[in-house]
Amino acid sequence: MVFKPLLKVNSSCMNLTKFPLNPVVIINSEKSYSSKPNVTKKIYCSTVTITCLPSSVSSARVCNNSASLPLNWRDIQGLNNWENLIQPLSPLLQDEIIRYGKFVTACYEAFDLNPNSKRYLNCKHSKNRMFLEVGWGDCGYTVTKYVYATANINVPIQNGGSCARWIGYIAVSSDEEVKRIGRRDILVTFRGTVTYQEWIVNFMSSLSPARLDPNDPKPDIMVEAGFLNLYTSSETNVRFCLGSCREQLLSEISRLLRIYKNEELSITLAGHSMGSSLAMLLAYDIAEVGLKQPSVPLTVFSFAGPRVGNVHFKERCEELGVKVLRIVNANDPITKLPGIIFNESFSTWRNACYAHVGIELVLDPLKPNEDETNGMSGIMIDQRIKKGVNMMEYFKIDDILCVHDMQTYIEMIKNCPRRSRIRRKGVDMIKKLIEMNMSSVAWIYVASTLVVLLTILV
Repeated sequence: MVFKPLLKVNSSCMNLTKFPLNPVVIINSEKSYSSKPNVTKKIYCSTVTITCLPSSVSSARVCNNSASLPLNWRDIQGLNNWENLIQPLSPLLQDEIIRYGKFVTACYEAFDLNPNSKRYLNCKHSKNRMFLEVGWGDCGYTVTKYVYATANINVPIQNGGSCARWIGYIAVSSDEEVKRIGRRDILVTFRGTVTYQEWIVNFMSSLSPARLDPNDPKPDIMVEAGFLNLYTSSETNVRFCLGSCREQLLSEISRLLRIYKNEELSITLAGHSMGSSLAMLLAYDIAEVGLKQPSVPLTVFSFAGPRVGNVHFKERCEELGVKVLRIVNANDPITKLPGIIFNESFSTWRNACYAHVGIELVLDPLKPNEDETNGMSGIMIDQRIKKGVNMMEYFKIDDILCVHDMQTYIEMIKNCPRRSRIRRKGVDMIKKLIEMNMSSVAWIYVASTLVVLLTILV
């Protein structure tokens, strides 16, 4: 099958390498996602180049950090909202973020995008061999269940197959890993957007009441309609006999909690992009329906996650004790959506405004040019222009896609400076560009790029 690309992009920096013009066609990639690219990834809007490192962290460092993990795992899971662990970034937290990021990367590597395969749009491997097949047989976890999701939208499905798509997996730490990390860890990971149906879900950016607790619907708590649709819709094709993504997840997590009820437990959810949104919904759901004991930590590691719900959703998650660490590339536009205008900065219209949940760890390669406010100063931008830096690099579509890529996130965390930061008010880049009196040709380029982003991702 041949696709006509909408834009020419740097495919090594994308999870989704081709975007078809035909809405009937499910998105495919001729080459499966790889977490070990052989190219150097340059992040524009910065003064550094992110160079790919070996996939494994330094063994000496892991050994040293692992020794303290059994004693400090609750802090790493957000017991105190990662206080004193982010600025500067704790090496132990840094290694754990990388570890959970690799679990998410495994979703992409195991996802079958070959339309001629019998496992097309499902996992390429059986549960007991998945980690081995993606090159991480010693990860210390065992997959207990694959998770599928479908959206309740009318989109023709290629080859007449099931609407359900493999979206992630549930795994549990082994006895040996329990000794290393200090507890039995129930892990759920989700990949990001790949299929055309999932892109349509991303278009559904209106807020809808979550109503996940039948005994107390709480209509003020609202979440993005598309993510909720994907989370709660059931499979109609009897081939797999699947319930909704939600039913699969709650059933398996409940089973594992019963099995290991006499052990020290943690529940860790990790996802990238759309997958981080599903992780957020699951975390809220687990806490709201009381699936776990209050003593069991519930933590979300969100990579490149968009906003999921309104201010009431944010406040309820905090009230329920859901711990969320949002890992954000400062140059990633997806993390500012939806609610690019109407968001948590508005004190009114609380029902209608999106809000981020949790603590935000910003990966910002602009460190050398920061001023005392931990932000890139307007003076520095002007100086870069005077020195002939091409500001249009800020808006190159391939690099916008690259900064959202999961592998880019992992490499940036590996190369993270010792001093990281919690987001503060940054520079309004659009305002700065206006002040620079850019040419009409330049503005056409900027406008077209923004239109593509908003069309695909809002």
